[in-house]
This record gives sequence, C-alpha cells and structure tokens, in this order.
Amino acid sequence: MSERYDCTECKDSLYGQKYILREEYPYCIKCYEPLFSSNCEKCKKLISSTSKDLSFKDRHWHSECFLCNNCSRSLVDKPFATKNNLLMCTDCYATEYSSKCHACLKTIMPGTKKMEHKGNSWHENCFICRFCQQTIGTKSFVKKDGNNYCLACYEKLFALQCVHCNKPITTGGVSYHDQPWHKECFVCAGCKMQLAGQRFTSRDDATYCLECFCNLFAKKCARCTNPISGLGGSKYISFEDRQWHNDCFNCQKCSSSMVGRGFLTFKNNILCPDCGKDL
Repeated sequence: MSERYDCTECKDSLYGQKYILREEYPYCIKCYEPLFSSNCEKCKKLISSTSKDLSFKDRHWHSECFLCNNCSRSLVDKPFATKNNLLMCTDCYATEYSSKCHACLKTIMPGTKKMEHKGNSWHENCFICRFCQQTIGTKSFVKKDGNNYCLACYEKLFALQCVHCNKPITTGGVSYHDQPWHKECFVCAGCKMQLAGQRFTSRDDATYCLECFCNLFAKKCARCTNPISGLGGSKYISFEDRQWHNDCFNCQKCSSSMVGRGFLTFKNNILCPDCGKDL
C-alpha cells in the first residue's frame, strides 16, 4: 500500500490533484486560496493561485487591476509613483505633483535627481554656475542677484580682498577705515586677539586692544602707577609732567579730592590748602 499524500488543511488526498507547497506543506487549491491568497486592492476580489499577484508595500493587485489612478493605463513592468496611497504613472504624477525646474521650467520627473535651495528646485544638469557653466552639485555656492555662482567664480568676480592677507572675504568680514578685513585678520598688534566686536584704538596705523594700548603707550598715574588710557571719555588730571586718574588726585595727607580745587605741591606730593598751610 502506497504512502498517503494529503492536504495539510482538509486532509483530502492530493493524488491526481493540483496542489501548492507552502513552507514544504502541501495544500489543495480550495484550501490554499482562502488561507493564503490576498485580496486585490482595487477590485477587492481574491487573487487566485492561477492569477499573477503584483504587490507593493504589503498591498496586492491583479495584474489587470494594477492601473494608474488618473489615466487608467497599466503600470505592469512600468515605473510608477504613489500619492496618498494611490498608484500613478510617472506622467500623471509629474503633471500634478512634481516640481518645476527653476532654470528650464520643465517638470522634474519622479525618480530623477533634483537639487533644492530655499524653496526652488533644479534638474541636476540645470543647477550650474552662472559664470563657468559647470554643474554645482553638492559643492558650496553663493547666490547673487538671482544667479548661482560656484565659490571659485564668486570669489573671482565679486568677493572683496582682505587688506591683510589679500585673500577673498566670503563670510564674516570687517570694515575699518573703509578697508575690508577677515575677522581672523583684524587683530591687536600686541596680543593678536581678534578685535571684531571689541573696543580698540590705533596708533601709527596699527590697531590695539585697550589693554595692550594702555600697557604700551599710556602715561602712568603719578599716585597708583597704573596706565591712564584717556579713552572713551575717561577724565584725568595733568599738571606739569605728571598725570593722575581723577580718583587718585587727592591730598596726600587727608585724602580729600583735589579735582576742581586749589592745591599745593610739596616735593612730589599734592596737598589741600588746609594740610599745606603749615609748610
């Protein structure tokens, strides 16, 4: 007696019958279809085991139902796109949804590479430098007067040259005495600190931060010996060859301020009239 070969589900004999193997288990046709066949996304009918099942993202169609939602053309073996889960041929999709190239004004077809910048789109081959006409791709570029320029052409045509290093300034420039500088080139002649956004002064065409300028050039207070900058409207007292900070110009004995008052000098000291009357 021969070994039995039955349907895994209904146990009917499969000898002389059509059947389908699934994970090495045999099923008769009538059991297989309700168990494993999918329903068509369009007509909602079962896709039989003898029909071609086209699938996309866990959805299934009969081959005759795999159509563009707009023009009803067959999409079998053709490129297609989806919008809101609806199938569309590339022509219909492009007409309704694709971007228009900012340069040639033609549709950028689905699946083709496009370049985008600030809400505008270009075909890859249309995204070119206005001057050298070379494609820009993902390289750095600068937009000027509605045109795109690769960095090399922009620097050659438009960029200011730093008066210190003679190289183009593309970002972060500083203007001083109507001359352009890179931020990193506009530094203190003493300590080399960048001066952009800082208080500074100049001497003999060189720029200095306030600290370096005071240490190098400012006169020293006759009392505290610290530099007197005289910058930013700060006041100081000058008498003969000596200078004082306003706060330091005091009577040597009683420490009262002599600013705006008569005073006496004794050797290197400043005295108020009361303290100096016995001298």
